[in-house]
Amino acid sequence: MIAETVCSAVAAAGLGIAVVTAYRKRYLMAARIAAYALVPLGLVMTGIVDWVADTAFSPTAWAGFAVLGGAWALFATTRAVERRRGGTRKERRAAARAARSEAVAPAASALSLGQSSRPASRPAAAPRANSGSDDFSDVEAILKKHGI
Repeated sequence: MIAETVCSAVAAAGLGIAVVTAYRKRYLMAARIAAYALVPLGLVMTGIVDWVADTAFSPTAWAGFAVLGGAWALFATTRAVERRRGGTRKERRAAARAARSEAVAPAASALSLGQSSRPASRPAAAPRANSGSDDFSDVEAILKKHGI
């Protein structure tokens, strides 16, 4: 009963302020103030204020809110763990299968994969023993190739 009286008083005061604002020729602001002032009155008339007042003083309702809070905490925790691990077990298995099947880019050419149809043009050279004069032979070959 007190909540309805307070909401009605707030609505009446808000409508009074809206009238004063309209008197000052600020009609848009007056309309906005009137809209805000009518909200508590509408809540009283629909019965939401009674429901909120009954809920606020009910231990069963508070226990229900505690259960909902616990459920939300469990949900948030499981989502955080799932994100840290990289998804659900089914998603991880699918990602592992995709990684194994696509070890090489799907659009790679046969030449880049080493599956050429023609034989190599030069046979591999026999390995040479390392000596002091052969240390820079690779460097010399690269420089000759580039014309330096």
